[in-house]
Amino acid sequence: YKLSIIHFWALIFLYIWAGPHHLHYTALPDWASTLGMVFSVVLWMPSWGGMINGLMTLSGAWDKLRTDPVIRMMVISVGFYGMSTFEGPMMSIKAVNSLSHYTDWTIGHVHSGALGWNGMITFGVLYFLFPKLWNKAGLYSLKLVSWHFWLATIGIVLYAASMWVTGIMEGLMWREVDAQGFLVNSFADTVAAKFPMYLVRGFGGILFLAGSLVMAYNLWMTVRKAPLAQAATPSTAPAE
Repeated sequence: YKLSIIHFWALIFLYIWAGPHHLHYTALPDWASTLGMVFSVVLWMPSWGGMINGLMTLSGAWDKLRTDPVIRMMVISVGFYGMSTFEGPMMSIKAVNSLSHYTDWTIGHVHSGALGWNGMITFGVLYFLFPKLWNKAGLYSLKLVSWHFWLATIGIVLYAASMWVTGIMEGLMWREVDAQGFLVNSFADTVAAKFPMYLVRGFGGILFLAGSLVMAYNLWMTVRKAPLAQAATPSTAPAE
């Protein structure tokens, strides 16, 4: 619990200084750009402290990952949080950013956090809350939760990995010059080269959307068809 408090306030303090890392190599003053890079790198520590805190909460209960797909979804979300909060500070370093800036690598990074962390933790919370809000004994189908987990996880991996590939390729193509110093590739050349990975990206997005639809059906059926939770019966033991 103490680590979670440190995690919270460290993020509050550090993140407000990290914004300039989005504006490297623009009209922003160099000192502000460097400040954003430094505070972004420092963010590694509280971010990974929070991730480790979340994962280690399961110490002694890792076997639940085999039987509880809701916990599995929450754990994978924390894993994606750790990955995206490693990748973000790395991309804020000017030498890396000179390649990644304005490319699809940034899109892959953002979506690994948005879909992997924010999306998966939201799904887990909804699966946890719906039976309690409607006083149900449990979810309509845990098998559908497992289907959702794998559709979403595979979808995110395909989506983000395809954007990592196209982003790095795009940055390298933009850097390529001939012997006279002229650019070798036009914008249309980069778009054509990225097309196969865009198909992978689209397929990954469809898988993620399909998992969300499976969740919507499961939650709807939980409200409509899942059995009610049994009310606690008062004790009949005589008072002492």
